[in-house]
This record gives sequence, structure tokens and C-alpha cells, in this order.
Amino acid sequence: MLRFAAVLSALLLGPVSAFAQSGPAPDASRSRELVRMVRQDCGSCHGMRLTGGLGPALTREALADVPIDSLAAVIFHGRPGTPMPPWKAMLSEPEARWIALRLQQGFPEEVVKAP
Repeated sequence: MLRFAAVLSALLLGPVSAFAQSGPAPDASRSRELVRMVRQDCGSCHGMRLTGGLGPALTREALADVPIDSLAAVIFHGRPGTPMPPWKAMLSEPEARWIALRLQQGFPEEVVKAP
């Protein structure tokens, strides 16, 4: 049990220092792209409503006790040995933190323009 706790702590807290500082928030256009990416790409594993699927739920309630830096690190670096991929090829560290903050606040819906 202690070994499991140590591994879990290393996965959740190990890369925290990379997210100690936040950068500028994405502009409105990039924010829309990030919302779409989370809803579409993350939703394919975490459920299109982010209420869970192959991956765990990403709702405000489910993430309430997860430290924001740990959540951002998981988004950016993934979880080795699990299906959770790293998104660092698609995101900057400030963008991963922005997504983590929005997930903990209740992720916004994608705005779809009428034809």
C-alpha cells in the first residue's frame, strides 16, 4: 500500500515544479480552440460531457480535491503506463494550466456558430 501511495504521489506531484508559474491566458480565439479540443479530443476518452468513459470524469466535482498544478502536469505530460497521453505537442504549459483551471471551475461548453 505504501508503494502504491509513493508511486501515485510521484505521478501527481513529480512534475509540479514545471507549473509553478503561470503564463499569459490564451486569447479569445485560442480559448475557443482549447475548449473545442477538450470537448472533442479529451471527450473521446472522458466522455463527450466529460462525465467519464474510458477515462475518469473531468467534472468540477470529480476534480475538486486535485491540486491544480498536478492536474496541469497530467494534461501536459500524460500518465506513463496508462492510456492518458501527453498533450505537450499540442499545448503550452500555460495552456495546460488554463485547461486545468477551467476543468475545476466547470468546463465551458463549446460555442457552435449557426450556419
